[in-house]
Amino acid sequence: MNSAESEKLLRDVLDILVEYKFFDPKADMPVVNFLHPHELQKTLATRLSEEGATPEEIHRISRQLVHYSVRTFSPHFHNQLYAGIDIYGLAGAWLTEALNTSQYTYEVAPVFTLLEREIIEQSLKLMGYPPMPEGDGILSPGGSLSNMYGMVLARHHYFPEIKRRGMCGLPPLAVFTSQDGHYSITKGAHWLGLGTDNIFKVKSDELGRMDVSDLRLKIAEARKTGCVPFFVNATAGTTVLAAFDPIDQIAAVCREENLWLHVDACLGGTLVLSNKYHDRLNGIELSNSVSWNPHKMLGAPFQCSIFLVKGKNALHEANCAGAKYLFQQDKFYDVSWDTGDKSVQCGRKTDGVKFWLMWKARGTAALRRSVDIAMEAAQYFFDRIKNRDGFRLVLPKYEGANICFWYVPPKMRNQKEDAKWHEKMNSVAPTIKERMIMKGTLMIGYTPMAHKGRNNFFRMVLNCQPEPSHANMDYVIEQIEQYGADLGD
Repeated sequence: MNSAESEKLLRDVLDILVEYKFFDPKADMPVVNFLHPHELQKTLATRLSEEGATPEEIHRISRQLVHYSVRTFSPHFHNQLYAGIDIYGLAGAWLTEALNTSQYTYEVAPVFTLLEREIIEQSLKLMGYPPMPEGDGILSPGGSLSNMYGMVLARHHYFPEIKRRGMCGLPPLAVFTSQDGHYSITKGAHWLGLGTDNIFKVKSDELGRMDVSDLRLKIAEARKTGCVPFFVNATAGTTVLAAFDPIDQIAAVCREENLWLHVDACLGGTLVLSNKYHDRLNGIELSNSVSWNPHKMLGAPFQCSIFLVKGKNALHEANCAGAKYLFQQDKFYDVSWDTGDKSVQCGRKTDGVKFWLMWKARGTAALRRSVDIAMEAAQYFFDRIKNRDGFRLVLPKYEGANICFWYVPPKMRNQKEDAKWHEKMNSVAPTIKERMIMKGTLMIGYTPMAHKGRNNFFRMVLNCQPEPSHANMDYVIEQIEQYGADLGD
């Protein structure tokens, strides 16, 4: 492929995105053109072969890839904790891919090293952490790995010999997290050899927040079973209810018990930008480490996950392997800028440029406004449904940008709410969702919470991109009422 052909291919892809209104979030297009897997397999030419495809085939396939993909940038996509992407972030993502380098040394990523450093510095400041070098951070491929970084650094802090000797000879180490916390803590305990049996799930209150009194009980219980407590995970914005654990109270317990406090702020950390909602994160500055995903709610392109930690050289000491064949110490520049040996990865994407470019272009003030707009839309939606016929709120108040609710179809109102009624209700949200997806009108998630005795309910997620409006909120209500009108027979 010569340069002219290369340029044509890339322009074709851009034209396809324009054709499908990628840059117009208000366009009246389906959220998804859904096909079942066996149907999509027949439609897409997914098979790889000995001979390459023609330019015409590639153009056709590229259009299909866009046509059958979910339009997460649609104003009617409320299915996940992410949605559309900031357009400056997209430009940064294209630069990231086109320049195709790794973050591990300044030598191969001089510009990106500086940009990541600035992202970390500003994020430390937002969270109330000390600046570098007393604070540190790294961008990782997702919140699960960021949470695992917290577990690794906590373990190294209390038991540095583990790096050489492994877990052999140590008593079981106990981890504490809310029963509403993210499953990555369980996976982290497995991957790090801590064992999932040594995770103590702390009860949550009626709003989904960690019960601090039960945390104290669980710590005592762990010690009685022969475990050594070392790590507490508090959540700022739980996956389903977007609940915020009382970080300041949990921090007090951790100080008393000499435990590492990590805050999973992957979702709720974005509220730190807002003057109005910042108090949801009170006490985060008292933690030892934090994970935050600007690709959730804020609209940075996937993937953009930030891990922050207190302690000079904490990341390097816990993770370095001294691979001098990669990280030579006699280079011609200041090698303290090389970040590879403080990472668990070798090859690491230059994720910082995406977030840096959107932050640089918009400024903190505009990012702050976008958070406030999303939260105001959540308030509008909450107020619209709290006394509306057929709608029942799961929680009497909300803290993040998730609004959880049931919809009771007309035929099921004013009936005895016995076991049979609840069985029917359990299928309402899945059925309405299926109908909306098959029509391509709306995507919104649903979930049960078995440990709270709650059957399937809708989880309405608000994000900053595309900017939500009151009309978008009204549309969601109308769609649910329309596709649930005949249910309940």
